[in-house]
Amino acid sequence: MRNRLRQLITTLAIASAPVALSAQGMNPIAGDPLNTTSGKLAGTALGSGVNAYLGIPYAAPPVGDLRWAAPQPMKWNGVWNADRKGAECMQVLRPHDINHYFGEEASGENCLFMNIWTPAGAKPGAKLPVIVFIYGGGYTIGSSGMPNYGGEAVAKSGAIFVNFNYRVGALGFLAHPELSKEQGGHSGNYGTMDQTAALKWVHDNIAQFGGDPDKVVISGQSAGARSVATQIFTPEARGLFKAAMMSSGCNFRSATVGLSEAEQIGVKFQQRLGAADLAAMRNMPADKIVGAQAENQLGLSVSGVRVAGPIIDGKVLPKPLPEMMAEGNFAKVPIIASFNEDDMSFGFGALTKASTVAEYTAAANTMYGANAAEFLKLYPAKTDADVWKVARRAAQDAGFANNARGCAIDEAKAGVPTFIDLYSRKHPYVPGVKIADQNTATIGAYHTADIPYWFGTQDTYNSLRPTRNWTEWDRTLSKQMMGALIAMAETGSPNTAAMPWAQWSAKNETMLVLGDKVAPEKFNLAGQAWLAANPPKVAAPDPATGRPRD
Repeated sequence: MRNRLRQLITTLAIASAPVALSAQGMNPIAGDPLNTTSGKLAGTALGSGVNAYLGIPYAAPPVGDLRWAAPQPMKWNGVWNADRKGAECMQVLRPHDINHYFGEEASGENCLFMNIWTPAGAKPGAKLPVIVFIYGGGYTIGSSGMPNYGGEAVAKSGAIFVNFNYRVGALGFLAHPELSKEQGGHSGNYGTMDQTAALKWVHDNIAQFGGDPDKVVISGQSAGARSVATQIFTPEARGLFKAAMMSSGCNFRSATVGLSEAEQIGVKFQQRLGAADLAAMRNMPADKIVGAQAENQLGLSVSGVRVAGPIIDGKVLPKPLPEMMAEGNFAKVPIIASFNEDDMSFGFGALTKASTVAEYTAAANTMYGANAAEFLKLYPAKTDADVWKVARRAAQDAGFANNARGCAIDEAKAGVPTFIDLYSRKHPYVPGVKIADQNTATIGAYHTADIPYWFGTQDTYNSLRPTRNWTEWDRTLSKQMMGALIAMAETGSPNTAAMPWAQWSAKNETMLVLGDKVAPEKFNLAGQAWLAANPPKVAAPDPATGRPRD
């Protein structure tokens, strides 16, 4: 009976484990443990030959009095076995039928963990290039544990790959008058400070893994891209990276919430919790904090208090980004400004969901009134087949493309190079596959579609069930994009023999299109100028706002 019970428990444990994970014990790495500023560290060798150091605590657990406090250094005695990823930071959990579900992850406030993948045989002093990735998710969701953000393929290509967790939602970005009084006149930005602490840990320790602290490129997607922009401007991060890549997208000109407004949001949050004071808020269970937040991702529509992301607090971000840019007060590192053809289309939902010329024309008339004829002349759709591409190009010319070019113009004034790309490759879906948050028949190069190409993680999308039929071109494009990112870390330029990429300039108003082929394409300057001068009279919401932004 006892043996049968033991067998049943084992069977249930295997059945409940995420299918995406293979059963593998810790395989010691020759030369471990490594000496880090936190303590001795041992990783595990993967079957591919790549070495992985998973679940490294780069900062002390942000619990108790450290809830809503700057990250503190982490020290340990003995050897830390870094053979499994740590818990994701507190957030709502994912439905199992969406595009970005790869198996359930543990969640908790003790979540400031880092993962590092190194090439086989990498040794201290090898001075390898380093790619660091910061996840997106609208500052309320996201995890470094998601396999599509893994670094094994990048490490197999000869670079070191790093990702890490940072606090999200109210636990990561709550400002409050009591917190400001406690913390010298500023509060909020805890998730941003986590990111800087992780970059500092990488700078101080990556040489032990074979990396070069002077060859670090930081990358991020969506809110991760905005996080990269924030790191470019926060004084504490100066000197911690050589270059930056922002996917969906680069924007140095958008408005950012100030401390006073953010503090008032914090007071509303306290009232929603029914907490008497800061001490009571720190004593509340973390799930109640998450439950009080507004959330419109993952198919949810939760009414709550929307806590801002990074704020102008006078310290982490001393001033609005445009002011700091004008003053030259930012990290002058080369950047990649990247966006996708079917990216978020803020304010252009009526156009991008049109499927016929009649619907497209009606949407233009609603949005632009008497100016609709001018718009339709710049963005004509002669047939129903034209509508999808033309509508999305207009949405991107008004949004991500315009922002990317704005970044290039601002950087050029300081003599800093910018490289711009438009990712347009549609994933080759398995015919008839159903994904809850995508219409695979009509979706294009959606928000985050480029990420598995940059990192070579395409197969993770088939880990639980077949969803893509990747082709030889998809693999080739991924290798070229990975090569460009590694070159960015190595040299400060993504230009390679396999994928030539010219720097943007006023004389070379082009972006590199990464799609069914790779080729430069000129910006639609006339269209962008008209759209900037003629904002829609009636802005329609993006029909994809319920999608995860990670």
